[in-house]
Amino acid sequence: MSLNYKSYWRKTGLKGKWGNIFLERLLNHNPKNVLEIGVFCGVTARNICDFLYKAHGNNFNYVGIDLFGKDQSVEKNEIAPTFLKDQKFSNPFKNIYYNYILKENLNSIESVNKFLNQYNKNIKLIAGDTNKVLNEIDLKNIDFTFLDGGHSYQTVINDLSILYEHMKGENKVVLCDDYGEASFIKEVKSAIDDFSNNNNIKIRLIENRFAELIF
Repeated sequence: MSLNYKSYWRKTGLKGKWGNIFLERLLNHNPKNVLEIGVFCGVTARNICDFLYKAHGNNFNYVGIDLFGKDQSVEKNEIAPTFLKDQKFSNPFKNIYYNYILKENLNSIESVNKFLNQYNKNIKLIAGDTNKVLNEIDLKNIDFTFLDGGHSYQTVINDLSILYEHMKGENKVVLCDDYGEASFIKEVKSAIDDFSNNNNIKIRLIENRFAELIF
């Protein structure tokens, strides 16, 4: 299968080579049921769904959790990606198209739902803080999680702990962003290190950016 991460004229945190490196992890593990924590503008979600459809037809599921512009209800010290702070585009045509023609907030759940509409029978988007909503989700069938949501120490620990509780012993994959030097966030690395040490889980560093954990 050819791997080609597409930006679809939207903002994404996986620019350049990083999108294809992410897709390589999907190809390596070949999941059918994927959870993404931190959907942002839906670009990675769309690429995940495109990949899963090519690999499994309609026999796949995608769940995406994000604040979708809502206030954080638990942690106020999260590190928000800079590309979510506004919709200023270096490309003037994108700026006109989204801000003046569509007047569409790319991080809204309505916008992401519309963007993923062709897969509407396979997806579920959940607006909320994972400190509250992750425990309310049925995680037993999830076999691959991309963790790129709240970036505070406590939120990352909380997310990993809940995922581990539901997935341990099942060879489930959790791919965490912002661990290595390529996109380093201190709080994220500290949380992943502490969680892994406490649970005797090996961390595999992917391209000096992602931390891959197998539960």
